[in-house]
Amino acid sequence: MATISRLSTPSHAASVSSTLKPRSAQPKILIGFYRSSDFNAKVSSSKLAVRSNPALRGPLVVKCSNVDGNGTPVKRTVLHDLYEKEGQSPWYDNLCRPVTDLLPLIASGVRGVTSNPAIFQKAISSSNAYNDQFRELVQSGKDIEAAYWDLVVKDIQDACKLFEPIYDQTNAADGYVSVEVSPRLADETKGTVDAAKWLHKVVDRRNVYIKIPATAACVPSIKDAISLGISVNVTLIFSLSRYEAVIDAYLDGLEASGLNDLSKVTSVASFFVSRVDTLIDKKLEKIGTPEALDLRGKAAVAQAALAYKLYQKKFSGPRWEALVKKGAKKQRLLWASTSVKNPAYPDTLYVAPLIGPDTVSTMPDQALQAFIDHGAVSRTIDSNVSEAEGIYSALEKLGIDWSDVGTQLELEGVDSFKKSFDSLLDTLQEKANSLKLVSL
Repeated sequence: MATISRLSTPSHAASVSSTLKPRSAQPKILIGFYRSSDFNAKVSSSKLAVRSNPALRGPLVVKCSNVDGNGTPVKRTVLHDLYEKEGQSPWYDNLCRPVTDLLPLIASGVRGVTSNPAIFQKAISSSNAYNDQFRELVQSGKDIEAAYWDLVVKDIQDACKLFEPIYDQTNAADGYVSVEVSPRLADETKGTVDAAKWLHKVVDRRNVYIKIPATAACVPSIKDAISLGISVNVTLIFSLSRYEAVIDAYLDGLEASGLNDLSKVTSVASFFVSRVDTLIDKKLEKIGTPEALDLRGKAAVAQAALAYKLYQKKFSGPRWEALVKKGAKKQRLLWASTSVKNPAYPDTLYVAPLIGPDTVSTMPDQALQAFIDHGAVSRTIDSNVSEAEGIYSALEKLGIDWSDVGTQLELEGVDSFKKSFDSLLDTLQEKANSLKLVSL
């Protein structure tokens, strides 16, 4: 098993400046191998680490730790093959301080980062790394929510700096870091546009994606943000019909922008996967027939394959070719919610069958660990579209309403992010109260 660390760990205050140095000045990234018993004695839960050693048959693990150590240099991983051979970009679905702990993941082939309110809720509430900045913010008169956004913006800016080389090497095609507008705005079209404009301005990084949910109210917000030259990660997509509306919003936004050079206005469409199976499996178990039970664990990947088919259709033809002449880039499909919720399923179920060109797979710890450890790289997303169509239709015949599934998952997703957001603000308020710094 291996922990990824640096020869020396800069202090929190110095971590940002270290990211601004030329590559030659960066700390050397190393991996040290330990058996599980040794590793558990060395690692706590506040800083990023990675473990992997095929010889020991242990999975690669990315988690928070407080460990420095020595070891062997980071080597090429299956993530490099994923991008170079099949054109899929592996991203990491997590972010915490210090962001310099992303450097080993970048070396291992990770090409971008996604975040959301739940990720920041966990990062900020479970770590002391934010305390000094938080104290300064509230002492300067910031209210709790304003202080929260300052904490978030700093992390996003620092992470963007780390991924800038990838952004430049790919001419704005990759190397993005995503930050989401307030989940409280999921039903507000104009409020979401205003929030996207504000975040885009305060983060002020070329490779930031502003995340906007694909709710009915926010689909027009996507068009407006794109038309203003803001690159967008559209999140919480659970159905084919809503995905098509998202694509149209992107195309409409590009056309409305008035820009002659569209090469720097890009987007990804985050199509959620595992949550689809979680919900539909419950419905299938309730139906209870052998045919229904045989379809468990198949709905999400089938719908994703059909989403890719729709992607290929929409980004072709005269309308798209006219935009390509102005430098437009395809809105890549991004597979989100890729961790397996059902332990009975293969741990790469939502990664391995969804490999294809011009796509992104953003993986939280569990999925990333599993795929680096034993994932196989080959084009799979469109290897059996007819089977996917058959599964999709079979589920409909059993009474599964795909539109209802998408609506329910969207509502649950928005509600989950709102709860994480509100919980974090409550945690920050309690922390401020304990320091006798501010009150509501």
